[in-house]
Parts: sequence; C-alpha cells; structure tokens
Amino acid sequence: MRNLILSAALVTASLFGMTAQAAEPIEAGKQYVELSSAVPVSEPGKIEVVEMFWYGCPHCYAFEPTINSWAEKLPADVHFVRLPAMFGGPWDAHGQLFLTLQSMGVENKVHSAVFNAIQKEHKKLTTPDEMAEFVATQGVDKDKFLATFNSFAIKGQIAAAKELAKKYEITGVPTLIVNGKYRFDLGSAGGPEQTLQVADQLIAKERAAVAGK
Repeated sequence: MRNLILSAALVTASLFGMTAQAAEPIEAGKQYVELSSAVPVSEPGKIEVVEMFWYGCPHCYAFEPTINSWAEKLPADVHFVRLPAMFGGPWDAHGQLFLTLQSMGVENKVHSAVFNAIQKEHKKLTTPDEMAEFVATQGVDKDKFLATFNSFAIKGQIAAAKELAKKYEITGVPTLIVNGKYRFDLGSAGGPEQTLQVADQLIAKERAAVAGK
C-alpha cells in the first residue's frame, strides 16, 4: 500500500519516547510544515482545524479519545472539521460512508460505532449494502442512507475532499491542518498529546495574527 499510514515504529516512539519535544518552541520544518499555498477555510472568520483520517487506520482510532476530548473544549472562534482521506479502494468506500453520515446529520451518533465495527469487530463495511445494514443497527434508515450515499451531492463532496487532500499535501493519517496553512501529525509533533499542543500553539499564532491586523 502507498505510504499513507504512519509506521508502527514511529507511532510507538511518539507515544512513549518523545515527551521532551513538547517543551520546545514549535518551529516550521520540525513539529509542523507550512503549506506552500494557504487553503481557504470552510468558515471564514474562524480558525479552522482539520483532521484527515481513515476508518481503517488503527492510529486514527487510537487518537480518537484524545482528539475528541480536546475538540469538545475548543473556544467559539475555532472550527473543528473531520475530513476523510480517500486514496482508492476501502479509503474511498469509508470516506463516502463518513460523508453520507455527515450529510444525514447522524455523524455524531454513528461515527464511534463505525470506528469500533471496523477496528474492533473487523467488519469491512466496504459495500453500500453492508454499510446500510450496519447503520440500521444504529437507528439510521437504510433506504435513506442508500439514497444519500448514491446522491449527486455526495459525489460532489467526495471530489471536494480529494481536492483538499491534494492541497494539504498529506502523506499519512491522522494529520491535522490549522487554518489551511500548517500541517502536522503524531510523528512530527511527538505523540498524541504533543500533536494537540502544536495545534493549540498554531491556533494562538493565528489568533494573534488576526488581532494584530
């Protein structure tokens, strides 16, 4: 498979051995990368934090409790967005599943259950019928799910998500992007908690830039 998932060795190091890095001031080229061209945010006037993820990624799954707790406490001027990475095969299928649930307004209700089904119960959830059967167990109407899944609107969202991934120049998941300008991940930041510390510092940097205008 293309080198799109952090290696187990790298994640293990980031989880257990790199806490000292968090105390250092963050620097472009070290803890994060500044994108060559800024990408417009989805809600102008707010500082956007995007998490690129894949339901099939065990590192994304392990990161869920940490980033969920952090996202719940974000101030009103920060907009948190999940975006599926889609690079073909099951990546595309799972990305379309997420976008469908989001479009139906049931993402918050079903997101964790989908992650658990794929990561813990080893369900594939790569065909529309298999997805529909599963989400029905979570109280989602099967027919409405399938109609939304196959809709023109979802096809447009898939194209938009793939285009954003290209602009963000992502090489692995989970990856975070702050305000369409800065990209970083667990490996570059030094672990889950350090990743969110980097996010906090970049949010503060963007807030200060706005205040200074």
